[in-house]
Amino acid sequence: MLTKQNKHNKQNLLPVTALLGGAAIWGLLWYPYRLLEHAEISGSVATAMTYFIALLLGLASFRKDLRISHIVGGEPYLLFGIGLCAGWTNLAYVLGVIHGEVMRVLLLFYLAPLWTVVFSRLLLKEKLSLHGYLVMALSLSGAATMLWVPESGSLLPASFGDWMGLSAGFMFALSNVMSRKDQYHNIQSKSVAVWIGVVLMALIYSLFLPDLSILGDISPDVYVLLLGLGVTIFVLSVAVQYGLTHVPANRAIVIMLFELVVAAVAAYFLTDEAMTLKEWVGGAMIVSASLFSARMNRE
Repeated sequence: MLTKQNKHNKQNLLPVTALLGGAAIWGLLWYPYRLLEHAEISGSVATAMTYFIALLLGLASFRKDLRISHIVGGEPYLLFGIGLCAGWTNLAYVLGVIHGEVMRVLLLFYLAPLWTVVFSRLLLKEKLSLHGYLVMALSLSGAATMLWVPESGSLLPASFGDWMGLSAGFMFALSNVMSRKDQYHNIQSKSVAVWIGVVLMALIYSLFLPDLSILGDISPDVYVLLLGLGVTIFVLSVAVQYGLTHVPANRAIVIMLFELVVAAVAAYFLTDEAMTLKEWVGGAMIVSASLFSARMNRE
């Protein structure tokens, strides 16, 4: 009996470790993108290049699991939607953490449980429980507390970074609900759809930038950083997908909140950004909403 229990614990340890590692890396990923921005490579161009590297690695690794007949089968519009929504999610996340305050952007991103409740009701016809209403109330209260400007009374995001964080969480929730709805396509197909979606979104966004001529002036060190970041994104995507597949959703949400801890510590040491009391209170409400969302998933 003890041997079986130990074996079960070891089997659970790997996916939990994958999620913890993924959350930690996501909490640090903003920093290399800021370094690339300082090297005069815009966030959208850097996103397109790094996710293109991840896409190439994914196509090479998953070539046996990707078949055209399978991709166009089932409900292919869901796969297209997953790629589109996840594409904006990742691009907006990068743009947000580059141009905004890291913790504000991440906390606004973590309003995702609120949008998940709404989209699950609309697309999956899931009934809204008491915990669902509590998630919505806490999330909205937290967002209002963070965004409220006493001088004007405005509750709208005050900066480009805030808008990016908010929209990234919105699209992240929609892509997750669509992924749950799509039971036909495998994880490999969905992962490739995400990478393609990010590359396309980033390229389209880059077309509106005033100058792309800097691509010929990139130093070898920057190319190494781009390559390393692309490989990291590929490994990170696979690790997180593995963890989400083997860990119950209620535990996964709590584990992924570790990203906020890592990001807070990193931002403290690597930037001069500081959160106000109002932002701490609003952030605590948003994190509480995520924890209640975990309880809701358990039910």
